[in-house]
Amino acid sequence: MLCVSPPETMAGEGPVRIAIIIAQKDYRDEELEVPKRLFEESGAEVTVASRALKEAVGMLGGRTMPDTTVDRIDVSAYAGIVFAGGAGAAEYWDDPVAHAIARRAVQEGKVLGAICFGPVTLANAGVLKDRAATVWPSESSRLIAGGADYRKVPVQVDGTIVTADGPSSARAFAAKFLEMLRMRAREGT
Repeated sequence: MLCVSPPETMAGEGPVRIAIIIAQKDYRDEELEVPKRLFEESGAEVTVASRALKEAVGMLGGRTMPDTTVDRIDVSAYAGIVFAGGAGAAEYWDDPVAHAIARRAVQEGKVLGAICFGPVTLANAGVLKDRAATVWPSESSRLIAGGADYRKVPVQVDGTIVTADGPSSARAFAAKFLEMLRMRAREGT
């Protein structure tokens, strides 16, 4: 069993806040559920965002009601942002709002994560240029086209960006994401 210690609060401002962005249809269930559970168990406050405030449906039949819409995400209000994967994650690959979120997260030094198909959004936003990253193997050419240094590994960290290859890595991805949040909190950012 993985032991997950809570990330410190940011400057005493209450619990660490994390936003997880999912597709409205065909998000990968484990890539939302596993990180969300681990984040919440660590004491983090998790916000789930999607395109609409209506029930989102996972590839395996999971259902979740988003807390907010992607266009209402205020990056500065979160310590970390995660783009969950699944076939539906392609809806964000060329989305200017998703790209702006990714770019702003990097500019503000937030921990930015993406899993499965999610890293393609980061590559298309330009934040993976010259960075080591991983993705679901069928999409590796998209990461390379975005300037990433593709690594065929389960979880990859480069700076404050954490990427993972798919649902079997969801737990390790979440643990690494929390580790990065703890590091950032110790650094006082």
